[in-house]
Amino acid sequence: MGLSLSARARGIAPSPTLSMDSKTKAMVSRGQDVINLSVGEPDFDTPPEASLAAVGAIAAGFTKYTAVAGILELRQAICRKLEQENGLRYEPDQILVSVGAKHSLFNIMLTLVDPGDEVIIPAPYWVTYPEQVRLAGGVPVIVQTDESTGFKMTPDQLRRVLGPKTKAVILNSPGNPTGAVYRREELAALAEVLRPSECYIISDEIYEKLIYDVEHVSIAALDESLFEKTLVVNGFSKAFSMTGWRLGYTAGPRNVIKAMTSLQSQSTSNPASVAQKAGVAALDHFNPAVVEEFRARRDYVLNRLRKMPNVTCAQPDGAFYVFPNVSGLLGARYRDVRMETTDQLCEILLEEARISLVPGTGFGAPNNIRLSYATSRVNLEIALDRLEEFLSQVRQ
Repeated sequence: MGLSLSARARGIAPSPTLSMDSKTKAMVSRGQDVINLSVGEPDFDTPPEASLAAVGAIAAGFTKYTAVAGILELRQAICRKLEQENGLRYEPDQILVSVGAKHSLFNIMLTLVDPGDEVIIPAPYWVTYPEQVRLAGGVPVIVQTDESTGFKMTPDQLRRVLGPKTKAVILNSPGNPTGAVYRREELAALAEVLRPSECYIISDEIYEKLIYDVEHVSIAALDESLFEKTLVVNGFSKAFSMTGWRLGYTAGPRNVIKAMTSLQSQSTSNPASVAQKAGVAALDHFNPAVVEEFRARRDYVLNRLRKMPNVTCAQPDGAFYVFPNVSGLLGARYRDVRMETTDQLCEILLEEARISLVPGTGFGAPNNIRLSYATSRVNLEIALDRLEEFLSQVRQ
């Protein structure tokens, strides 16, 4: 047989968002003028209080191993945050701090999912969900949504796929890539379907603070029966502009958190000690002005996109993405090239218009593309001018 990789490694699909970001940065490093709207990374600085806390930790010699689950101070702070902001009461032994929310989700999948178990994932979905399920030996069950339902799964859709093999259902609100937010009544309707089932609920709430004109509700807060089967995932990357610090957490049932902690003890051990000190400080220093700036950018981008030919775009209520439908461009020509897929469209936009966007295929939505407005208004204006000029040269 010779030297080879495992079937698991051979089956992993690379993240299309990070792949596009890497390609864009390589072009920029060669001196090419590219506007990067591909990556979900806020352009704001980490709160200075968090950075100073990390510097202070280094100066004080707080650079050793910590408890695998995270320092007690941080887990207590997370418990206070969840109770005060989300109406969720946890004890510190129900919290596991990990190396980013992606790591939290990976821990969940490897802890809960056995080969053949099914995990229900509404599409469009964050690109990592189905890949992590497959890595655990599970089967992603994709529920297709679109603009007609606000990119949200309906109770009837959920009821049709929920079965004896269902181990978990993933809910992401606000969602990536769509910015969709489940309202309280929509979660309550899904809860009616989920309440009698024996499956877990994985509630990814990483964008919860970046929300516009609607209320963020955690499904775990609706009642005790849902609380007992829900794993709430959150972190510091998006709301606190701490992507590089790699700090996330899971809150959930004690037995699951204990098993996840054992798993983490054999992989990464604890998250970085100084990042944890930064996290404690960050929780008390969220800047609401960030939300208003993102709202202004969203409105600007929507206004521009909706005036462009063969592009439609639903209004997102959270996160910092728009997810325009560009099916009207598929099959059209740019110069001598016929654009058959959104992958091809995004490649041409990168090469010819110097705009980096992400095709919707990786999100389970081949008619859409994702545009991140987590960049300056100047960059957004330049990028949309370039897109407008590009579209003016497209012929059906």
